[in-house]
Amino acid sequence: MRFTFERRLRQPGWLSLAVPVASVLFAFFVAGIVLLATGHNPLSTYRQLFDAAFLQTGSLNQTLIVATPLAFTGLAAAAAFRMKLFNIGAEGQMYIGAITGAAAGLYLGGNGGSSAFVIAAMVVMGCLGGTAWALIPGVLRAFCKTNEILTSLLLNYVAGLLLTYLIFQSQSYWRETKGFNASVFPTGKELPPSAVWPGWTIHVQGGITLPLGAGFAVAAAVVLWVLYKRTRFGFEAQVLGDSDRAARYSGVRVRRKILAVMALSGAIAGLGGASQVGDFAHSVDGDPNGLQKLGYGYTGIVIAALARYNPYAVVLVAFLMGGLENAGNTLQGANFPAGLVGVIQGIILFSALGGEVLIRHRVRIVRTKRGVAATEPGPAA
Repeated sequence: MRFTFERRLRQPGWLSLAVPVASVLFAFFVAGIVLLATGHNPLSTYRQLFDAAFLQTGSLNQTLIVATPLAFTGLAAAAAFRMKLFNIGAEGQMYIGAITGAAAGLYLGGNGGSSAFVIAAMVVMGCLGGTAWALIPGVLRAFCKTNEILTSLLLNYVAGLLLTYLIFQSQSYWRETKGFNASVFPTGKELPPSAVWPGWTIHVQGGITLPLGAGFAVAAAVVLWVLYKRTRFGFEAQVLGDSDRAARYSGVRVRRKILAVMALSGAIAGLGGASQVGDFAHSVDGDPNGLQKLGYGYTGIVIAALARYNPYAVVLVAFLMGGLENAGNTLQGANFPAGLVGVIQGIILFSALGGEVLIRHRVRIVRTKRGVAATEPGPAA
């Protein structure tokens, strides 16, 4: 008896929901074994995580703060991955979007521009900044056949170092130069009031503030869904993702499509950077050690994989992963296992990627007789 993998001619619809759910359950099961091995009660630990993420006073506000940038990086990854373009650089594109979006807010808001106009300019400049950064690996892939995984990944560090240089190692436009401690403790300039993005308050659980960036993330998900499901652009991207030769034969302009998809992915990530500045940070800041704490982009890849690149599912999964991140940050201490959140995220990613095999293929049991394979295949598993 042996096991073989056969590609499915038809993919049952229920697998698209069952496999991601099973991936999450498997991840928590494996993490529970790790907890038991280290002397922690899994059920008690998971209850602490859920309470800190969603039930405690103010927890939903913190979860939304973490989930909003994750939604943007998840959507950026999903936009590119649907065409088999592996844009790993959403983190760096978010940094550049934050820089260009903050520049618009500082300049226009400081000159008395109206709030709506300043915010619109920040959105546009954030998208343009992310697009420009994403087009670097896009051009290299389209015209030089360079692997976009490597180039986009390395550009994350370049963007992080650039952000550090602007705040800590130069007298740039983004650095605060006024005040007694400006030279001793470098910080970014505070955005003027007209450049601060508003939020909507819901009087539940002590007051929940929905950031404007979260609304932009939902709008981006709707645009992505329509673009990929209802337009020629999405159809051509799907064909190109399935077969480069078939796309060329059908007349798809491959180079143009690669650039367009990378630009779209970068624009979404750049919008996330503008949202991070306008909604939460209200200034551009860097890391004095010279490297940014990378995380949003890589978690966005986990989210996109778990959501199977469905834009609406990306927003939902981003909210759940944001709760997990928030709970880990809140509970981290002597009585809570450090690194648990990272372990769960890693297992979820590997489980989701492994689940793709089960969605695209089925397992067949082939019975053998006296060392010779039977002519009739066994039942599908």
